[in-house]
Amino acid sequence: MRVLLATADPVRLSFLVALLRDAGLTPVVLDAAISAVEGGIGIFPRRLAVPGEEAAQALRVLREAGETDGLC
Repeated sequence: MRVLLATADPVRLSFLVALLRDAGLTPVVLDAAISAVEGGIGIFPRRLAVPGEEAAQALRVLREAGETDGLC
């Protein structure tokens, strides 16, 4: 797995997951269960990752969409 970015913004994360899925990729949100621990206040970032072989294509999709803020 290759982590692409980390964000505490659930709306942006949802958008990026949809963007990558629409491109035929298989994104995974890591640390999603932390919200149960934090009480849903959104202070801990969630990480967006893809399988290693999809990383280059995923980064290209995100850059083409103008989503470069916070990319790893």
